[in-house]
Amino acid sequence: MATAAGGGGGSSSKKRLQWPSLLRWNRTSTDQLITAEKSLLSLAKTPYAQELVWIGNTSKRTKTGWCTHTSRAEPNLINTVTFETSKKKGSPAPTLVMLHGYGGSLAQFSRNFDTLAQHFTVIAIDQLGFGRSTRPNFTCKTTEESDAWFIDSFEAWRKAKKLTKFILLGHSLGGYVAAKYAVKYPEYVEHLILVGVVGMTSYHERKHELKSSHKPFRQKCEGSVEKYVCEYNITPQKFVRWLGPFGTHAVNWRIGSVMRGGVGLTEEEAQNFTKLLEDLVYHISAAKASGELCLKYTLSHGGAFALSPLLNRITEWKVKTTFIYGHYDTLGTCKEAVDARKKMDGSFPCQIIKISEGGHEVYMQNAPAFNSAVVYAYRRFHPDGQKIDELPPGIELIDD
Repeated sequence: MATAAGGGGGSSSKKRLQWPSLLRWNRTSTDQLITAEKSLLSLAKTPYAQELVWIGNTSKRTKTGWCTHTSRAEPNLINTVTFETSKKKGSPAPTLVMLHGYGGSLAQFSRNFDTLAQHFTVIAIDQLGFGRSTRPNFTCKTTEESDAWFIDSFEAWRKAKKLTKFILLGHSLGGYVAAKYAVKYPEYVEHLILVGVVGMTSYHERKHELKSSHKPFRQKCEGSVEKYVCEYNITPQKFVRWLGPFGTHAVNWRIGSVMRGGVGLTEEEAQNFTKLLEDLVYHISAAKASGELCLKYTLSHGGAFALSPLLNRITEWKVKTTFIYGHYDTLGTCKEAVDARKKMDGSFPCQIIKISEGGHEVYMQNAPAFNSAVVYAYRRFHPDGQKIDELPPGIELIDD
């Protein structure tokens, strides 16, 4: 089932390759995206299998733009990598499914795969409309349709992979999708792990708290910009495409501000990782717009808030949940997780973990502590007769 073809490519991409790269406004192609992804994945030393999983074909007859029945339209494929566990023989290893954040890629978890594969069968995917998965035209016009785009496509992928029970980990927007999926399909989710999850609350619920820390002029400017960005669905990826050959500079600046070094890496390793990450992020950003267009219908005000907040559905959660945050995360906050745990009222186990020396991209910025946190979180809720490890260095449990 593995294939070298990337989602969102197709014949049009092959035709573009006939033009010298210097003559193209956007310096990207399917082949370049594949190469960038493989380069970042090569940092993981654990063998893996890669496949493009068919979940259905594009259809104009459905509001979300795709469906699971056969039609003459383009097939929708989910880019998937699987790292079989290196755990010693015995009881089968639990399955961990990882969802990237907004505009992301499965390869961004490259610093996590080796350690996690010692404890789990690790599967990471590119969500529909992102990375190397197929990029259908985004036809959603409401929050409900936008949520369904991700939730239903993930469920179609689960069916194709015949998974019946798994740990579901989502970062940022991936956490939002994972939580909404777990509400709709709790029978398949053994444990929900939300990393820097966005969309817990709405902007209106916290605007007074936020505005109290901003000056009036700044409030007015931010309000005008946010209204314009939301109304016209101006995504970060659109800026990269508009900049054409200069888009790489914008991406490099952004990645440089996020990845200042990296815990557990030498200076040379950090520079190499950052370079590979910059290359990948440019190519997934300059590719055809698709899933990114959910911004207008799902998130607001910089991507931290949701139009359909998770806290509104918290009483419907029926799975064990772990929240993980980097200490310097400015999008997701421990306070929101504490509020969520209070609303759960002990109906299901919930733990909150904060990781030092990390921000919103904590899984990259402090990979050693993040990996330890994931393993610790699972073992704490699923001891299976094993001794629960002491709290690993660099992480802390948050009480109410």
